[in-house]
Amino acid sequence: MLIGYARVSTDDQNLDLQKDALHKVKCQRIFEEKRSGGTIQREELNRALDILRPGDTLVVWRLDRLGRSLRHLIEIVNALEEKGIGFKSLTENIDTTTSTGKLVFHIFGALSEFERNLIKERTRAGLDAARIRGRKGGRPKALSPDKVKMAISLYTERHPITSICKTLNITKPTLYKYLDIENGKDVSRQTALKKGQMPKVVT
Repeated sequence: MLIGYARVSTDDQNLDLQKDALHKVKCQRIFEEKRSGGTIQREELNRALDILRPGDTLVVWRLDRLGRSLRHLIEIVNALEEKGIGFKSLTENIDTTTSTGKLVFHIFGALSEFERNLIKERTRAGLDAARIRGRKGGRPKALSPDKVKMAISLYTERHPITSICKTLNITKPTLYKYLDIENGKDVSRQTALKKGQMPKVVT
């Protein structure tokens, strides 16, 4: 059995072209996804996948109607193949029920893996180059050393927490983090203990 799947795109909200092509190859049933967007749950695709059985073939007008990305597309087709279900894309003339179609899709999979490895390699090379120059990966620090000293000074002088945060343009959790990590302990607590009292925190 041939099961068709059609999905609108952001640019084209009309399914007539896709439906005509799917009817032409004699799809017995066509599922129509009338909402676009990668983050939206595709209910019609799930319904199509649910009714497919070994020996059936899922048919789309074009590859990008099925997968949000090359990796996503390959995952779906591989899952279909494991269940004995074929896949056919009309525009690209790909049919995994044939040996040539399977070969083409294996090439797609290899290219996707190659791309992921290149990205990882470039990322590692960039981080290594940054470390050589004395820079580390991750998000930049919210406060410079001078501003950290200012924050500590204002805190030990009992300025309100909200005022300190507003002055330095930081959040309360960020301020507390810098107070706690300075020299491995809360410096305001250390100062207060020298005076024989615990500091009062004004929020």
